[in-house]
Amino acid sequence: MRLGYFTMPLHPLERNCTETLQEDREAIILADRLGFHDAFVGEHLADRAENVPSSMIFLASLISDTKTIRLATGTSNLSQMHPVLIASHAALLDHLAKGRFIFGISAGALRCDAEALGNYNEDRNKMLAEAIDVILAIWERDPPYDIDFPGNRYKVSVARTQDLGIGRGYLYKPYQKPRPEIVGTVLAPYSKGVIAMGERDFHPLSANFLLSKWLASHWQNYCEGKRKAGETANPDDWRIARTIFVADDDKVARRYGRDDAMSPYRYYWRMLLYKNLKAGRQIVFKVDPSQSDSELTEDYLLDNLVIYGTPDKVADEILKLREDAGDFGEIVYAGMDWVDPALTRRSMELMATEVMPRVNRAIGSRQDRPRVVAAAGS
Repeated sequence: MRLGYFTMPLHPLERNCTETLQEDREAIILADRLGFHDAFVGEHLADRAENVPSSMIFLASLISDTKTIRLATGTSNLSQMHPVLIASHAALLDHLAKGRFIFGISAGALRCDAEALGNYNEDRNKMLAEAIDVILAIWERDPPYDIDFPGNRYKVSVARTQDLGIGRGYLYKPYQKPRPEIVGTVLAPYSKGVIAMGERDFHPLSANFLLSKWLASHWQNYCEGKRKAGETANPDDWRIARTIFVADDDKVARRYGRDDAMSPYRYYWRMLLYKNLKAGRQIVFKVDPSQSDSELTEDYLLDNLVIYGTPDKVADEILKLREDAGDFGEIVYAGMDWVDPALTRRSMELMATEVMPRVNRAIGSRQDRPRVVAAAGS
């Protein structure tokens, strides 16, 4: 199992943006040194707590300071920019990173972003689908371009102005051939979007917001999409994000990972609870759709969505997660604000050097366990 990293990021409102951006960079530089496979960085335009309005610009700042970690948009919000711009910027980033780039995509869920851009009343999932069709067409085709899918709002042509003899009318393709890995973040139980990911050979990343009992529904739908494409799903392509804190001492782990009023984990889930309740997306936190909203408290989320403890305890929790969800290829460690930099660095170090070796030794010793590829009849 690989180890990845994801950050929204999410910081207290009173913190200085210049400082938190450097902190977020430092976390990914550390992840690179510790051998993390990839790092996903989110983006929002109109949220003071989330300090990255362009994940591509942020990731570009890390290319020279990292060596092996793959740099991933987590996500690039396709409803927020014309697909010609997104395709060109992603291709540029892929060339600058010499292939250490993963193209994470979503529609863009933050409603105040949509209002600021003037597309609040648009179907942003439809905009996502239309944009990715155009982006892939740009990457797959050579000029002259005449990209005009029926019903698609985005039309791409340079017929009136191209001069291919001097390079005019050419849109850049990525460094990776035929394209970078495309990853979609999945939030909802039984998400139908995962079926489309399977059909198009995009890879799912199940968000850390979701209770573990719903994760198997993502895999079942991904397998359905793969079957529709005449292919077999590979568990190595599935990522699961979790909120994790590792410490050398159980008491420290519980205090910093849950109990302390200043815990960054408590702050994180307080903010996400408020934001999801306000947006009407609290279903992701529920064991059953009929569960009362009044049961959704900070402590409830911390108890159900944070893995904290010593390396042995955290490794056991990840192995239990694997038993519940089925086989998957990567556990994605969610980054927090650095309330205590020493504890934050130590957690990432323990995760990479102690937890993951324990997990992979245990997986290796269970080779007689059937590899979960597709749920029967799903």
